[in-house]
Amino acid sequence: MNVARARLLFFPCFVIFAVMLQAQQKAAPAEPVVRYIRAGHVFDATTEKLRDDVVIVVRGERIERIAQASELNPPAGAVVIHLESSYVLPGLIDCHTHLMARADHYEEINDFKETPLTATINGVVNARTTLMAGFTTVRDVGSPPFAAVDLRNQINEGFIPGPRVVASGPGISITGGHGDLNGYSPTVRDTMYPADRDFQIADGPDQVRQTVRAQIKYGVDVIKILASGGVLSRGDQPGAPQFTYEELKVAADEAHKAGRKIAAHAHGTQSIKDCVRAGIDSIEHGSFLDAEGIEMMKAHGTYLDADIYNDDYLQGKAVELGLTKEKLDKEKLVGRVQRENFSKAVAAGVKIAFGTDAGVYPHGDNAKQFAVMVRFGMTPAGAIRAATFSSADLVDRARDIGTLEAGKYADIIAVSGNPLVDVTTLEHVGFVMKGGVVYKDTLTPQHLAVISEK
Repeated sequence: MNVARARLLFFPCFVIFAVMLQAQQKAAPAEPVVRYIRAGHVFDATTEKLRDDVVIVVRGERIERIAQASELNPPAGAVVIHLESSYVLPGLIDCHTHLMARADHYEEINDFKETPLTATINGVVNARTTLMAGFTTVRDVGSPPFAAVDLRNQINEGFIPGPRVVASGPGISITGGHGDLNGYSPTVRDTMYPADRDFQIADGPDQVRQTVRAQIKYGVDVIKILASGGVLSRGDQPGAPQFTYEELKVAADEAHKAGRKIAAHAHGTQSIKDCVRAGIDSIEHGSFLDAEGIEMMKAHGTYLDADIYNDDYLQGKAVELGLTKEKLDKEKLVGRVQRENFSKAVAAGVKIAFGTDAGVYPHGDNAKQFAVMVRFGMTPAGAIRAATFSSADLVDRARDIGTLEAGKYADIIAVSGNPLVDVTTLEHVGFVMKGGVVYKDTLTPQHLAVISEK
């Protein structure tokens, strides 16, 4: 082989090799950012106690290591977040929100004035507000189809800021139930439903089965079913059973077969018991829970997700919000009884999650429920555990969130005061990190300060 021919053969091979090498170099992932958080006090959501003088090592979006400051000294040049004077906690979790809803839009005329695009815009704003309040994960349990799924995906892609969203589809209601348009002309229902509504109608086991399957097809994380009447709806009573046990059992079975949890709006005594027997994972509201229902929930490990703050908001804002007399009368009855039965459930040892019905009151005020939970029987530490460890378990994300442990997402918040002494300090979160990214910081003396070379 002559030299010229060898060169001709060698040159294409060299070019191919160079291109492949360049592609490999471009494809090589960037080294994740490592941050060291010096925390004065850290809430341990497993023991409900504080650990003092802790260093949390965050590599990329996850926690790499947690150690006592005496055991771990950040290296020279490391990026350090100074929270030595603060109280550090896992990111908070709210298991009952409606991100597409606005608390100042209670007038029923809004059902006919607003489009699904309005709800989506609401969701973008409310998601950011919720994250800045220290809630790094929420479960959305009822929005127009399938806005919560879309919002979840856009947040996960980093396109917009917001908490991790565990998304349901529209709540599933019976005809004439809590989710239906009651008291209007049939022509109104025909033009409104289902495209613009945040509920779907299903009657009988077969329709329920099909509806659950369809929602799973469209990407929901959790199923929401409306087992009893409601407060902020027309023409029904909160305590009245709506879905039958057979319908609830089908819904729970279909959800669980697909690896989803199912939550049930259930104020009424009989509906609560039917839901527990059917295998539903959480009782939302639980207003008329009785002693037998409490024992059933304990035996089955069913969570109570009771929104016991928003009664304060509704009673104080009823006239301004335009609540009808029917809705206000129902709220007056339900709010008092719900809190009494919440206290009984706490005393009996029922599993408690943290769910507020955000959207009924303004998003961002989620932490106001902590003080009400304490007022009605929980310790501050127990209430915080409900919004971290327990809620992570309910939404089936305990492997990633709910506690500050190596391997979990770096979802970390901080406040200036001791929340175990004054739980209302959680209403003023000064530091928010989600997935290793700092979204809010009013606490550190020098944000992301760098240790000087020694």
